[in-house]
Amino acid sequence: MDINFEYHDVQASPRLEELATKKINTLVDKYDFIIRADVFFKTENTSSDETGMICNIRISAPGPRLFAEASHDSFEASIKESVNDLDRQLKKRKEKMKSH
Repeated sequence: MDINFEYHDVQASPRLEELATKKINTLVDKYDFIIRADVFFKTENTSSDETGMICNIRISAPGPRLFAEASHDSFEASIKESVNDLDRQLKKRKEKMKSH
C-alpha cells in the first residue's frame, strides 16, 4: 500500500510522516481492501488559536474515495481526528460490502 505526503506552507517532517504512517497502518490492518492513502498537511491563518494546523487524508479503496479533514492546534491532533473519521467511514464501507 502506498502512502503519499504533500506539504502546503509547511516544512516537511519525517516525524509527522512516521506518526501518520503508523496511524494509517492501523487502518490497513483492520481493512485490507485499502489501496492507497494521500496525506496533506497545510497551515491556515485562523482567528482561533485552537485551529490552523490542517491534516487531510484521502483513501483509495473499492468504491468512491474516502476523505477526512481536521483542523487543530497541532498536526498530531489533526492526524488523530482524521484517522478516527476514516475509521468510521471504512467501517460503514465494510458493512456495505458484506451485504452485497
